[in-house]
Amino acid sequence: MKSTHYQAIVIGAGPAGLTAGIYLSRAKISTLILDSGVAGGQMVLSYEIANYPGFESISGYELSNRMKKQAKSFGCDLMSGISIHEFDFASELKSVVLSNGKRFTADTVILATGGRSRSLGIEGEEHFKGRGISYCATCDGDFFTDKEIAVVGGGNAALEEAVSLTKYASRVTLIHMLDHFQAFEHAQQEVYANPKIDIKMNSRIVKFNGNEALESITVEDMTTGSTHQLDLSGVFIFIGYEANTDFINGRCIHLNERQEVVVDSTMQTNISGVFAAGDANAKRFRQITLATADGTLAALHAIEYLNRSARTQNEAVA
Repeated sequence: MKSTHYQAIVIGAGPAGLTAGIYLSRAKISTLILDSGVAGGQMVLSYEIANYPGFESISGYELSNRMKKQAKSFGCDLMSGISIHEFDFASELKSVVLSNGKRFTADTVILATGGRSRSLGIEGEEHFKGRGISYCATCDGDFFTDKEIAVVGGGNAALEEAVSLTKYASRVTLIHMLDHFQAFEHAQQEVYANPKIDIKMNSRIVKFNGNEALESITVEDMTTGSTHQLDLSGVFIFIGYEANTDFINGRCIHLNERQEVVVDSTMQTNISGVFAAGDANAKRFRQITLATADGTLAALHAIEYLNRSARTQNEAVA
């Protein structure tokens, strides 16, 4: 099978992947970025980003386009809407075969496949993502200043973020399907002690309502089966996070129990020459700035790896 060779292949075009592409291509490393969707990843879903250094406010779509344009200006190639059919990361010469039959090889690979917050999967959720529905309190909390919102979930993240969001919102309704929380005791105590938080146990959202923006939710009491409408401006969903590592399917790359990529301090995986960056990595916090930092580190260490490999080859020839 005919293949095209690059010094580096980056899989994923979110902030981590695009940053890696910028650093690699600016260092004159021939680089290809492959992405299953559109450039920007989850960042594209953010209607407004107000905590990215250098911008008082910018949409996720605009920031994504700027990153993509910058990477391409340095000579980085980018292919979107692809599907990986086969890959070999364990060999010294890495390879990726797409579903359309195209094959690419590289000396080093950076995995920047990102992740996704778990969705409720109910009516209206897709429509109101970024228009009232959020999965990141740090990113979007201040957009709901003096407004009524809801938080969904019963774990540590949900309870901690519910308390955090009371800094902005006038009222926070915490909705949980069970009759008890799964969070640590101190997190529960903070929730119960906060006068701005209402708690609805044994409850679930069954529908999101509104026109262009979210206006209300339909909530079901799981004990009685009755439903009622709750008027509010925003809903924050914290029911878990999933790394986009399905395509790895347990092959060669070490993943933890949550299927996140395990890396060392140089962002390298358990496979020599294969690095990982961004939200697919095992970590506590997930922010755009952290993803770009990961992408920077992965690219710099990938460049070092390429330089060491080149020196070793030259010494062998000599």
